[in-house]
Amino acid sequence: MNKILLVEDNREVAGILFDYFECLDMELDYADNGELGLQLALEGNFDIIILDLMLPRMDGLTVCNKLRDAGNTTPVLMLTALDNREDMLAGFNHGADDYLTKPFDLEILEARMHALIKRYRGKIASTKIIVGPITIDQKTRKAYREDKLLALNPTTYTILEMLSKRAPDLVTRQEIAEVLWDESEPNNDVLRSHIYQLRTQLDKPFAYPILVTVPKIGFRLELPT
Repeated sequence: MNKILLVEDNREVAGILFDYFECLDMELDYADNGELGLQLALEGNFDIIILDLMLPRMDGLTVCNKLRDAGNTTPVLMLTALDNREDMLAGFNHGADDYLTKPFDLEILEARMHALIKRYRGKIASTKIIVGPITIDQKTRKAYREDKLLALNPTTYTILEMLSKRAPDLVTRQEIAEVLWDESEPNNDVLRSHIYQLRTQLDKPFAYPILVTVPKIGFRLELPT
């Protein structure tokens, strides 16, 4: 049984989601403001968080940002009535994993949720990936550079895992898009945002960068020899 945290101040929308997911034998917890949502997310153990953007007391972007700063890696699917590129990118830049605008199709929401949960859980493995200064523990889904824990969300973790398994060879944009979104063509704005987040954690705090962009093709790790 999947456990969902719904943070949504619109009681009508919340009621519809409760009815739909309870019929699917999913367990839901609920908060109608950002402060309570953050508290429940930090204290509980959820498979996914459905987070509205516009919330009283604390907006969804702030909630998401505080979750990631606290090391919480639970997938976040952000909901909003604002359908524009800037709001979408702001959500990804604050640590969201996916984005859906209102009104939305419940079956689409369900499919997006299952994709995020599946990706987050991954395949349980006891082995570690070690490439250059990077160590990835596939069992705990934590990644380190030079023993420093990287604050990655499920999406940026997946990208780094793909790059590390292939290193030093290239991973194409299309390959990343197929793993993340089951699409052959990537949404360049969204992918660019996730790569920016990954680079912020993987490269910026260190003496030299290792994440290399191959223009119009993809990305690779350039490891010291």
